[in-house]
Order: sequence, then structure tokens, then C-alpha cells
Amino acid sequence: SLSSIECYHPEQDSWTFVAPLPAPLVEFSACECKEKIYVMGGYTPRDRNLNIWEYCPISDKWTNFETCGMHIRKQQMLSVEETIYIVGGCSHDLDSNKRPGQNEDMLTVQSYNVVTKDWLYLKENTSKSGLNLTCTLHNDGIYILSRDIILSTSLEHRVLLKYNIFSDQWESLRNVPTPGQNMLICSLYFPI
Repeated sequence: SLSSIECYHPEQDSWTFVAPLPAPLVEFSACECKEKIYVMGGYTPRDRNLNIWEYCPISDKWTNFETCGMHIRKQQMLSVEETIYIVGGCSHDLDSNKRPGQNEDMLTVQSYNVVTKDWLYLKENTSKSGLNLTCTLHNDGIYILSRDIILSTSLEHRVLLKYNIFSDQWESLRNVPTPGQNMLICSLYFPI
């Protein structure tokens, strides 16, 4: 589990410790949004983490920003302006009668607005996996490197999808030419 947090200063090429997480976590995710860091999901040493924690780098303090009505873990997070996009992972609605394992391996996209504190369940793709994925944001879309659920060799066959954040639509892109595991996807913007 992780509780200590370090900050990298590129100007000095140095690392410093900042305020630790309120509790050690595993299987969580974090992202920057509106100049703060948000941490969601995972497990504490004793239970599910249902808190959304917010870190303010100016005060070097964590606050319990909100409590979730669902438990999420192993998700990926990205942000645009005041919206955090939660991609994939395992989720369990605490008000649902479903067993926790019933909705674990499905590719979903959800959003959370840090200003209004509203959750939106945007899209799902039941034939693609929500686990072991990687994603990046580029222009109008979240590009997701996932895998098919139904193939017996699905761990090796990766698929590239785009979720358009404005039209709420999936687009299937070319399959990844090289099979493999532990692959990452990233986006770069080059100066003009």
C-alpha cells in the first residue's frame, strides 16, 4: 500500500516529500484537476476507500472532498477543465443488489465534476475489458488501449478505441499491430 507522496521539481531535478495520504491505499487512481490532485477508489488496510481525497499543493494538505456512493478500483483517471473522467476499472454500486463481481470486467467511462460534485455514467462497452487498460486524452477524445473480453487470447490482443467526450460516442480504431502485455499509450503535442 502507498501513503507517502513525493513531488518532483523539474527546475532543480529533485524530489521532496509532501503531506502523506490520509490512509495507505492500494488499487486507487489519481489525477490533477483545477490545480489540485484528486485520489479515488482502492482499498485502505481495513476496508474499501469510498472517499474522494483532494490535495492542495499550496497548503500541502489533504481534505476529504466527498464520499462516493460506489466503490471503484483499478481505474484510470484524466481531467479536462473541472471534469474528471474515470475510465475502466472495477466498480460496485453500493445501493445495487448486484454482487461485486457482476460488473467488474466491462469498459466504462464515467465523469465527475469537481465544481458541482455531479457524477455521470457516460458510456459502456460490454465486449471490451475495463481492467489492464491504459488511456490518454488528446483533443476531443480519450484514447483507450484495451482488450476483447471474449477471446481466449485476449491478454495478447489489444484494441484501440476512442471515446469522444463531446459526442459521447465510441469509435473503433486500428488494432494494435504487435500483440503484448503491459503496454502504455500516451499523447504528445508538438510546438508549431
